[in-house]
Amino acid sequence: MKNNLSNIKKAIKYLDKNQCIAIPTETVYGLAANAYSSVATEKIYKLKKRPKKNPLIVHYFDLELLKKDCEINDLFLKLYKKYSPGPISYILKLKKNSLISKNVTNKKNTLAVRFPKHRLTRNLLKRLNYPLAAPSANISTKISPVSKKDVKEEFGKKIRLILDGGQSRIGVESTIINLINKPQVLRLGGIPKEKIKKYLNSHLAYKKKSVVKSPGQEKTHYSPYIKLRLNIKNPNIHEAYVLIRKRKKISSNYFYLSKNNNLKEAAKNLYKTLRLIKKKKYKSIAVEKIPNVGFGEVINDRLKRASNFK
Repeated sequence: MKNNLSNIKKAIKYLDKNQCIAIPTETVYGLAANAYSSVATEKIYKLKKRPKKNPLIVHYFDLELLKKDCEINDLFLKLYKKYSPGPISYILKLKKNSLISKNVTNKKNTLAVRFPKHRLTRNLLKRLNYPLAAPSANISTKISPVSKKDVKEEFGKKIRLILDGGQSRIGVESTIINLINKPQVLRLGGIPKEKIKKYLNSHLAYKKKSVVKSPGQEKTHYSPYIKLRLNIKNPNIHEAYVLIRKRKKISSNYFYLSKNNNLKEAAKNLYKTLRLIKKKKYKSIAVEKIPNVGFGEVINDRLKRASNFK
């Protein structure tokens, strides 16, 4: 669907009737529904086959509606002014009189919120009088979608409407930062944690394992459900080899995330490449060593989780 007002109005009609639609964001495509509606949010869990214990990120246009749902603190405002709208989500305290469905929060008193930057989705949010719960538009634990085509592959006709915003510009999920007490990164993502740490000019913890407070903390996630080996110099002859630096040798089993060690480009191409490898029916994936800095740390996090399937 193209970015025009008639398509946005059609999306609003579906959302107002408690239906789920797919929306583009700069990170990945989301499966969106009215965050105030238990009927609508129940459908998200059912479509995604997502465990109820796993809370949802809620997408807002700006602060006006958020202030009705969450307690705003100074640290949040500082980060919001710097990075939002953009690929960062915040864990905030939920107000007791908030209309957010209990489905969204797993009955907790906190909420993960984000302000997406994609123009099409911002145009949609601006016209709604409720925020959108919108986890990635994929079956739970599988590879996140970065295009309309990916969403169609996941759900077929189970989703009535997909707003087409082209390929996601960043290609990995948002960074999630807990702002309840001391700031703590719960999920690596679209803004590398070192960048946030430098901006805050203070210590910024990263908690890999904890009680699930936000999406993206499962041991197995983002997976093509193919055997995946990391830090490999010499792949086996019949396995897909994922690279970030160009090789002199040309081989049909080479798959480049980047050809010049560009980690941001590599992150953008990660999910698209894993989907391509799966389509080609490889039984095993080898990945060359990726520097564990910036977007490289994000890529390594996703690949590690992808390799944990049973």
